[in-house]
Amino acid sequence: MTQLTDQQLLRLEQLLDDPALEKSMRLDEAQGFLCAALSGPQPIPEAQWLSEVLGHESGAAVWREAAELLRLLAAQLQTELANGDPPLLLLYAKDDDDEHSRSDFVPWCEAYLHGVDSAPVDWFEALGADDDQEDSEEIAYLDDQLFPLFMLTGDAEAAAAAAGDEWLVGRELEDMRDECEDMLPQAVSDIHRFWLAQRSVKTVRREQAKVGRNELCPCGSGQKYKKCCGVAQP
Repeated sequence: MTQLTDQQLLRLEQLLDDPALEKSMRLDEAQGFLCAALSGPQPIPEAQWLSEVLGHESGAAVWREAAELLRLLAAQLQTELANGDPPLLLLYAKDDDDEHSRSDFVPWCEAYLHGVDSAPVDWFEALGADDDQEDSEEIAYLDDQLFPLFMLTGDAEAAAAAAGDEWLVGRELEDMRDECEDMLPQAVSDIHRFWLAQRSVKTVRREQAKVGRNELCPCGSGQKYKKCCGVAQP
């Protein structure tokens, strides 16, 4: 696996802060967005995520250098997530002037959820989400894994308020936030592996659907598909 060196990561951070890339994301946002872009029913195409992270290509050398480093970061994340390794989150402090300040998870999580919204195929529609039907096990699982992100961005609290539900306060709220911060890296990895498994299932189904019932069976028997491996198919 190609691992970015500390020098390369620092250089990427500097490039993303360069005035020439006025519409670029910060480093924490870029990592969060990429983790989502590499997941989902279909990964976001490279040209799209480069544009999202850096802004539209200007032809400037700084854009090209940043793009190359982002490709390395994406490749590293892809390998880590596929292996089930929780990524080391690149986070900034809430207060730069306080060396004991806590890490700020909000920009990272918001960028990840932006990546979910930018997906070429809606995550929940791909799982057959229907407001008139009970959620499937797959949808419930994905909801559970996304909860730390909704919690840390405040979306979960907003949804509870909109529904008129009670919400945590005080120490209980702080404990839940701490727990979600701890859970986040593994949840991001689990979401990626969930979608890898879903893509494999969908690929098998598509391949089967391409065989016509009156075509020769792909097993090589010489019989029509409907009288061989497709005998049980409707």
